[in-house]
Amino acid sequence: MQTTFYQTDRISTFLASKKVLLGYGAVQHVGEEARKLGASKIMVVTDAGVVNAGIIEMVQKPLEAAGLTSTVFDEVLPEPPARIIDACAQMVRDGGYDLIVGLGGGSSLDTAKAAGALAVNPGSVLDYVGLDILPRRGVSTILIPTTAGTGSEATRVMVLTDEASNTKKVVFSDYLLPDAAVLDPTLTLTVPPHVTADTGMDALVHAIETYVSAITTPYAEVLALQAIAMIARHLPQAYAKGSNRLARYNMLLAANLSGAAFASGGLGAVHGLAYVLGTEYHMAHGRSNAIMLPHVMKYNLIGNLEKYGKIAAAMGEPTADLNPYEAAERSVAAVLALMAAVGISPKLPDHGVPAEDLPKLVTGGLAQARLFVPNPRDLTEKDVETVYRNAF
Repeated sequence: MQTTFYQTDRISTFLASKKVLLGYGAVQHVGEEARKLGASKIMVVTDAGVVNAGIIEMVQKPLEAAGLTSTVFDEVLPEPPARIIDACAQMVRDGGYDLIVGLGGGSSLDTAKAAGALAVNPGSVLDYVGLDILPRRGVSTILIPTTAGTGSEATRVMVLTDEASNTKKVVFSDYLLPDAAVLDPTLTLTVPPHVTADTGMDALVHAIETYVSAITTPYAEVLALQAIAMIARHLPQAYAKGSNRLARYNMLLAANLSGAAFASGGLGAVHGLAYVLGTEYHMAHGRSNAIMLPHVMKYNLIGNLEKYGKIAAAMGEPTADLNPYEAAERSVAAVLALMAAVGISPKLPDHGVPAEDLPKLVTGGLAQARLFVPNPRDLTEKDVETVYRNAF
């Protein structure tokens, strides 16, 4: 356990949702929370899969019990395109909704955050790409994740796809933080194994990247290392038996901690090099992050041997008798073992990416060079090419 932090020469900021409800049955309190926020007209933002699974009723019933009615927007798509977000926001404006409830995975939560903000800010979500461009706080939001992965309910970030340029873009604003997050593991019990694996690895990437980030904070370090240890222990359990209530509880908590960590400490080159896999091959965000994680980690090791050694220890690797280089290398081995346990190959060809696409990957990766800044080791174009080559 770390007892001393050395970042005394700069201000650290910690951001999170105003309120978090965690536990089995937490979703039953969404009506009470909506009433506390003074809601009179509610839109639930989600996707068709959540509706078809019947999960939407678990939110609407407690809203009705509190004397509130809701409308459902279920057109959210993975890696949400700006046009879907704008369409949702226009419905919010036109309908005069005063509370947005986001229900689903990261795409639904991000769309809900953006729609809430755009309710009082004109234009398209693309107008607000960048840092702190939103001029005003939007309508109230309650976010309810149905997967243990993105931690979107804990961040001031929303990610969208700009279809015109086929790139990922990001809106950063304190106004995107929700008024409440409801973490109910009940909603994750039926998540399929492959989605459990993808989303769980996404949470791990968030934790690892922010832990070694060059701009990390004491808050981020504490939360991230805790999340790493929890994911290493409980992700294989949740993958093996989806009804394992203890594993699901701890994975949902770990994903939330990871989200709060990276909201404070930043991400890195894993996300930068993974984005192109999502836009070019329509790969799930968590899966693309997982594939690139061990390769970027191996490249990064010398940038922070001590922290990578601590990651290895947190994931259960025996490191006490190893030198710093050996201990750091065990972190990569631990990640590869976890990926094998949950059925994710670290090799791009196993996911349908041909070797001849290497130039396209390099170009796409370099387009996200902003994420190289907090990375613990600098990357040149040649370095980016080398990392991708290793993934083949």
